[in-house]
Amino acid sequence: MPAHVKKNDEVVVLSGSDRGRRGKVIAVLTKKQRVIVEGVRMTKRHLRKSQQHPQGAIVEREGSLHLSNVMKADAYDARAAKRGAAPAPAKS
Repeated sequence: MPAHVKKNDEVVVLSGSDRGRRGKVIAVLTKKQRVIVEGVRMTKRHLRKSQQHPQGAIVEREGSLHLSNVMKADAYDARAAKRGAAPAPAKS
Protein backbone atom coordinates (compact mmCIF):
# COMPACT_ATOMS: atom_id res chain seq x y z
CA MET A 1 0.00 0.00 0.00
CA PRO A 2 1.56 3.33 -1.01
CA ALA A 3 2.08 5.98 1.63
CA HIS A 4 0.30 9.35 1.53
CA VAL A 5 3.54 11.13 2.46
CA LYS A 6 6.93 11.15 0.78
CA LYS A 7 10.46 11.96 1.83
CA ASN A 8 10.98 15.72 2.47
CA ASP A 9 7.23 16.39 2.95
CA GLU A 10 6.31 18.62 5.90
CA VAL A 11 3.95 16.74 8.23
CA VAL A 12 2.05 17.25 11.48
CA VAL A 13 1.81 14.53 14.14
CA LEU A 14 -1.86 13.79 14.91
CA SER A 15 -1.62 11.62 18.01
CA GLY A 16 0.74 10.47 20.71
CA SER A 17 3.05 12.37 23.02
CA ASP A 18 4.39 14.47 20.12
CA ARG A 19 0.91 15.55 18.97
CA GLY A 20 0.93 18.85 17.09
CA ARG A 21 4.66 18.78 16.33
CA ARG A 22 5.73 19.54 12.78
CA GLY A 23 8.70 18.15 10.96
CA LYS A 24 10.16 17.03 7.67
CA VAL A 25 9.92 13.36 6.68
CA ILE A 26 13.37 11.75 6.75
CA ALA A 27 12.32 8.28 5.58
CA VAL A 28 9.21 6.27 4.75
CA LEU A 29 9.24 2.58 5.69
CA THR A 30 6.49 1.32 3.38
CA LYS A 31 6.67 -2.37 4.32
CA LYS A 32 6.24 -1.53 8.01
CA GLN A 33 3.79 1.34 7.27
CA ARG A 34 5.91 3.71 9.36
CA VAL A 35 7.55 7.06 8.85
CA ILE A 36 10.55 8.81 10.47
CA VAL A 37 10.02 12.55 11.09
CA GLU A 38 12.80 15.00 11.89
CA GLY A 39 12.86 15.93 15.60
CA VAL A 40 9.88 13.74 16.56
CA ARG A 41 9.88 10.70 18.88
CA MET A 42 13.49 11.15 19.95
CA THR A 43 15.07 8.12 21.60
CA LYS A 44 18.48 7.61 23.16
CA ARG A 45 20.73 5.09 21.42
CA HIS A 46 23.75 3.70 23.25
CA LEU A 47 26.78 3.21 20.99
CA ARG A 48 29.66 0.91 21.75
CA LYS A 49 33.27 2.05 21.63
CA SER A 50 34.61 2.76 18.15
CA GLN A 51 37.20 4.93 16.45
CA GLN A 52 34.63 7.70 16.06
CA HIS A 53 33.52 7.40 19.71
CA PRO A 54 36.46 6.04 21.74
CA GLN A 55 34.50 6.26 25.01
CA GLY A 56 31.24 5.05 23.52
CA ALA A 57 28.33 7.49 23.36
CA ILE A 58 24.65 8.08 23.93
CA VAL A 59 23.10 9.57 20.79
CA GLU A 60 19.57 10.89 20.35
CA ARG A 61 17.81 9.59 17.23
CA GLU A 62 14.37 9.88 15.73
CA GLY A 63 12.06 6.91 16.17
CA SER A 64 9.36 5.83 13.73
CA LEU A 65 5.65 6.70 13.80
CA HIS A 66 2.79 4.85 12.17
CA LEU A 67 1.63 6.41 8.89
CA SER A 68 -1.88 6.92 10.25
CA ASN A 69 -0.54 9.27 12.93
CA VAL A 70 0.81 11.90 10.51
CA MET A 71 -0.81 14.25 8.00
CA LYS A 72 0.68 16.59 5.43
CA ALA A 73 1.04 20.06 6.95
CA ASP A 74 -0.77 21.89 4.11
CA ALA A 75 -3.77 19.55 4.39
CA TYR A 76 -3.76 20.00 8.18
CA ASP A 77 -3.71 23.81 7.85
CA ALA A 78 -6.50 23.73 5.24
CA ARG A 79 -8.60 21.57 7.56
CA ALA A 80 -7.98 23.97 10.46
CA ALA A 81 -8.89 26.98 8.29
CA LYS A 82 -12.09 25.27 7.14
CA ARG A 83 -13.11 24.75 10.76
CA GLY A 84 -12.61 28.47 11.41
CA ALA A 85 -9.60 28.10 13.68
CA ALA A 86 -6.21 29.64 13.10
CA PRO A 87 -3.54 27.12 12.06
CA ALA A 88 -1.41 25.77 14.89
CA PRO A 89 1.95 27.52 15.29
CA ALA A 90 5.00 25.56 14.20
CA LYS A 91 6.71 23.92 17.18
CA SER A 92 10.40 23.28 17.07
